[in-house]
Amino acid sequence: MLYLGFKVLHILAVVMFLGNITTGIFWKEHADRSRDPRIIAHALAGIIAADRLFTVPGVLLIVLGGVGAAMVAHLPLLRTGWILWSLVLFTLSGFAFMGWLVPIQRRMHKLMQAGAASGQPDWDAYHKLSRGWAFWGAVALLLPLAAMVLMVLKPPLRGL
Repeated sequence: MLYLGFKVLHILAVVMFLGNITTGIFWKEHADRSRDPRIIAHALAGIIAADRLFTVPGVLLIVLGGVGAAMVAHLPLLRTGWILWSLVLFTLSGFAFMGWLVPIQRRMHKLMQAGAASGQPDWDAYHKLSRGWAFWGAVALLLPLAAMVLMVLKPPLRGL
């Protein structure tokens, strides 16, 4: 029963985590189409807040639920290939998120706030940042999606 509790926590956290990342992409693209720096700044502020409320706690709950389930099931984390490689992918996603995506989001938000205040947004700088955000956002989304596939399929991968 404890195993199932950890597994449910793990799955709910994955849904919360991936759902937030996916909807963040949607809302940014939706705001960008408006070409209104106030709307874009507002959407980016919402994405940043949602990351604090859903993405970061989602990471903690994913790890707690996944490691808890593996320990209760007596699955060695580093010797079980599908767990090891899922952890590697999830960790790389975290580096992409914290190292590149979050700083770019903050810069885009400040840029659009300034553009809304002045009435003269720097669209060239924003579009350059936006391309970087799209790339690192794809990395931060696709890596945990691949980890989720490994968790579901449990292929016979080599562990340590």
